[in-house]
Amino acid sequence: MDHRVAKNFPVILCVMGATLLTGFGLVCLYSALRGSFEIPVNLFRKQAILLALAAVLGLVIACASERWIRRMAYAGLIGSALLLVIVLLPGVGVRVNGAQRWLDFGFVRLQVSEFVKVGFVIGMAHYLNHSQRDRQRFWKGMVIPIGITGLFSALVILEPDYGTAVLYGGVGVTMIFLWGGRLRYLLPIVTVGVILVGALIHQDPVRWKRITSFLDTEANRADGAYQLWQGLHAFGSGGITGVGIGNGRQQLAYLPEAHTDFIFSVLGEELGMMATLSIVVLFLAMFSGIVIIAARSFDSFWFLVTVGCGSFLTLQALFNMGVVTGCLPTKGISLPFISYGGSNLVSAFMMLGAVVCAWRHSNRSLIIHPREL
Repeated sequence: MDHRVAKNFPVILCVMGATLLTGFGLVCLYSALRGSFEIPVNLFRKQAILLALAAVLGLVIACASERWIRRMAYAGLIGSALLLVIVLLPGVGVRVNGAQRWLDFGFVRLQVSEFVKVGFVIGMAHYLNHSQRDRQRFWKGMVIPIGITGLFSALVILEPDYGTAVLYGGVGVTMIFLWGGRLRYLLPIVTVGVILVGALIHQDPVRWKRITSFLDTEANRADGAYQLWQGLHAFGSGGITGVGIGNGRQQLAYLPEAHTDFIFSVLGEELGMMATLSIVVLFLAMFSGIVIIAARSFDSFWFLVTVGCGSFLTLQALFNMGVVTGCLPTKGISLPFISYGGSNLVSAFMMLGAVVCAWRHSNRSLIIHPREL
């Protein structure tokens, strides 16, 4: 293997994995869009344009200077929190299906909680990096970073979007733990957070119905578990090799959200188990590349940026696959790089760009400052 290829293999693994995942998504998207009430060609064209925009934004972040990233870290964190507040204002945020998560700019509708993930990760990483000496202290080493994580999660819950709120909580806790936060402080706080979220879900009839339906899918297949039942039926129909692209039935209005949250089911029906396993392998390859990049980072800031972005991508993929395969209760979480939607693509490519940026700058530090080893 060429020395340059071997040296950059982790980042090549990430970029190639994301590219192939996006390709898989485009292949199945047009077929899945046949069940949409809009013209499939128009939606597919819109997705292609948003994909190009997402790729450009990811490239901009990947090529950004270290000085600029660090300088904008706190501004990005504060701006991200403000956007989550703005989307909740009456008359500003767009409410769809009972949830107020979007800002409408006319030509595109932005899901704020997706767009601000990178700002959250970089801001958290910057704070934790500057608090290395305080990691064993209760206030600076635990209350403030947990407070930042809790603020973002709480704002997302108010939309309401419990699934994404859990993602923010999981990523924040992962960053704090790997930074060196004390478990004796972290575990009780996490336990309280889980209990609070559980209590809120129990008070919400719609979301509690999803939990109870999940526990007995077959008995609730005509009601609360209808979407999950149809998704599982799609996997069963596809078998090992699938029924062929365009020949699936579930996207023909049988399966709600076939082109967004449940596109993995459409892929399983039309391309079969071999294709779904290929998707899992590609995500594992990308995750492996991210782990290697984090492990080789000699700067705690870039290590935490990589951990945060990698955790978001990995947990989101696991949640989506867990939902559509019946391992987790139904929740509207998109599959990174594959599901329809500009916010999903922009968020995924921005986080990929941040990982590539971390690789660039950690490598440069390794070459220029060998004594730091």
